Amino acid sequence: MSTAETTQPSHYNRMALLIASFMTLIAAGVGFGVRAGILNDWANRYGFTKVDLGTITGGGLVGFGVTIIFFSFLADNFLGYKKLLTLAFVLHALSVVITLAATPVFIFAGKDATYWCLYVGVFIFALANGVCEAVINPLVATLFPKQKTHYLNILHAGWPAGLIIGGIIGYLFCGEGAKIVHAYWEIPLALYMVPTLIYGIMVLKEAFPPSEAAAAGVTTKQMLLQFLSPLLLFLFFIQAMVGYVELGTDSWITNIMENVISSNAFLLFIYTSSIMFVLRFFAGPIVHKINPLGLLFVCAIFGCTGLYWLGSANTGLAIVAAATVYGLGKTFFWPTMLGVVGERFPRGGAITMGVMGGIGMLSAGLLGGPGIGYKQDYFATQKMEQLDPKLFEEYRSEKTKAFLFFPKIYALDGSKVGVLSDNGEELARRTEIEEKEGELSKETIALDQWWAANKPADEAQLKETQTIVEEANIYGGRMALKWTAIIPATMGICYLILVIYFHLQGGYKQVVLHGEESETEQYTGGVQGPVE
Repeated sequence: MSTAETTQPSHYNRMALLIASFMTLIAAGVGFGVRAGILNDWANRYGFTKVDLGTITGGGLVGFGVTIIFFSFLADNFLGYKKLLTLAFVLHALSVVITLAATPVFIFAGKDATYWCLYVGVFIFALANGVCEAVINPLVATLFPKQKTHYLNILHAGWPAGLIIGGIIGYLFCGEGAKIVHAYWEIPLALYMVPTLIYGIMVLKEAFPPSEAAAAGVTTKQMLLQFLSPLLLFLFFIQAMVGYVELGTDSWITNIMENVISSNAFLLFIYTSSIMFVLRFFAGPIVHKINPLGLLFVCAIFGCTGLYWLGSANTGLAIVAAATVYGLGKTFFWPTMLGVVGERFPRGGAITMGVMGGIGMLSAGLLGGPGIGYKQDYFATQKMEQLDPKLFEEYRSEKTKAFLFFPKIYALDGSKVGVLSDNGEELARRTEIEEKEGELSKETIALDQWWAANKPADEAQLKETQTIVEEANIYGGRMALKWTAIIPATMGICYLILVIYFHLQGGYKQVVLHGEESETEQYTGGVQGPVE
């Protein structure tokens, strides 16, 4: 390990490293938030279904999860924090290049190649985020050893801060309802490179400390022995549900609510992210009163209530109220779970915290993104077949879609729905552009032919068809939210079990490392003064 990384950080250095870590999450949040607003652009431009889009976004989260776990094994006793964050910067830059190549790939190679271009670009973006996550959680736990939960919540306020910035960008420049101009999706998405450049410069400049576990002389073998704890395994199980309900839902919530409240969905997304941003700065005093597990139990109740209510609300006031409850619920899940692992298993170092984050990301990617997408398609299909079976046959996808052991379905085709939504205007622009470039793609030719055969005969029929498709999509999104509410309900039961368990053990206590030895101390909420 380099001299720079073994230098004990000064107070200024601690703040600088906290800010750099904070900026990595802003970069991730901006990319995630903007991407949530351009899913319809991808569907309309390239012809993807909800399952396709869910798999692309989910694949990014899978890459995030795998990377966190892998690099967590290298953070403590091998590469160190500085080298890993430098690698993250390189990966963030590479992801921009690959993702922005999607449209040229579509023109010259078609839909399937475009799907893989976006998937790989999003996947590499997630790899970069995963490397960051493998570093910043144990880094902040090391910088603030007796204030872990408090400062991990402050650190993870960077995520909603990025979502807010991404949401504002989306509100102004993404989608048909963009308030200033509907920009090409490539422009807003590339803006996550701004915070990336900031953290890259800070990483190169600053010195880094050794991890808490490495400084205490804990070996990799001793870290791995922590995985024999039934309590840690139970926390991993809960974290899988956290990833599903928080990141899985966030990757879809703007897209779902666009069908209900149009461009105001971005404002709702910004609003719930603002709740998270503000409250995460006050985690320390809150957990001081009720301890981390009590806080998580209350959050689970709010999360379940808010999601189900969002799936039922019809008026603007009810939607805002439901979003408030949901925002309160999801605020503390992720950083507080990391705080619990850091406080109870400090000998696990970066590995236990990394696996914790990785499991959440893998669950969001493999289950949350695709699963919520599948539920939307499944219930929208049911509704469409009920409203107009013949119309459904016209607008369904050519291939069936499936998720895990659930039945295969013919989902609504995103490109067909997109053509219907603007009466073929975007298709006409695309055709004109491709003709100027010399050759129409096979997807454009097929869509032109389909629209010529299925275009509504007059304005009245166009409006009627649009209404039916919109009603089906709204129903699918609402039902998806209602079914997702089962997850935080289950989490609430798990947290209650933990509250009872620790009560029987004499109360929740934080384990504190002292060199090779460790001890437990009664939990005080992480609000002690700084320890230099």
